Amino acid sequence: MTSDTHSPSNGVMIEARGLSKYYGPFVATENVTFTVPRGQVAAFLGPNGAGKSTTMKMLTGYLAPSHGSASIGGHDVATDRLKAAECLGYLPESGPLYGEMTPDSFLNYMGEARGMSAARLAERLQFVIEKCSLGSVWNKPIGKLSKGYRQRVGMAQALLHDPEILILDEPTSGLDPNQVHDVRELILSLAKTKTILLSTHILREVKAMCSRVILINQGRVVLDGPVSELADDEAAMEDRFRELTKVKK
Repeated sequence: MTSDTHSPSNGVMIEARGLSKYYGPFVATENVTFTVPRGQVAAFLGPNGAGKSTTMKMLTGYLAPSHGSASIGGHDVATDRLKAAECLGYLPESGPLYGEMTPDSFLNYMGEARGMSAARLAERLQFVIEKCSLGSVWNKPIGKLSKGYRQRVGMAQALLHDPEILILDEPTSGLDPNQVHDVRELILSLAKTKTILLSTHILREVKAMCSRVILINQGRVVLDGPVSELADDEAAMEDRFRELTKVKK
């Protein structure tokens, strides 16, 4: 069962239309345009400072663009943010988690804030406890948890309301190899029913999980196509990545 969301007639679930963000003379992003259709897992790549997180924050409504617009599930993020939020699960790179709360209290709070019924919330809590392996830390303060478990709590928050669309910013950042494997398996299982935009620095994760790559450099899209357009193996992918993201002097 998924959230009661609006289904765009054209099948586009995530859309960026000329997204630009300026901080005085500094250009964070300029004219970023792409769409992600229903059911696709798209990688959003770029070097540090390329504009990935800025773009994701504009897509999710956490940051207003200087120019351009975004829509989620057919809802304009600026003019219909609540409807857009209903069908979106967002995992920021460093999500705002309340250290004094436990996963139990935090996720109950988030479910109530989203207006979920008690029965629906109880059902979804059981789902995220299992999917994100939170049982052993369910009643421990979030501030005392390892980064891996805090990341799992953030993922559980993104999944709690069963959204059709997930935007995940560096979901494996700082995790050990076992934790990375667990997150990869979780994303692969979610990809069967969700539309996912995934930001990562780990190119082998792109090959393992994604069918499409959108590469941004210095605030602009420099590649948008099948993963095979980046390369066929990890070493060649790294070479192609470096070639496309050389700093222009």
